[in-house]
Amino acid sequence: MNKEKILDFYNSHRGGINGAATGVLIGIIILLIGIFRTLFLAMCGGIGYYLGKRLSQDKDYLKNLLDRILPPGTYR
Repeated sequence: MNKEKILDFYNSHRGGINGAATGVLIGIIILLIGIFRTLFLAMCGGIGYYLGKRLSQDKDYLKNLLDRILPPGTYR
């Protein structure tokens, strides 16, 4: 097959291909390291995504978050 046909096929079935690849990857990770470690990795990834998204929107988000958790001025 040539490159254009493969790209056409991928573009017309993008959701299914990405979903299947994600499912296979998650299945392999579960088989290799176990369900609870996989859930922990997913949770850490979700928290990292959330904090990264918030930091890109508001540069002072982390500073304000630490002010709410810790006494003010302790992280400086």
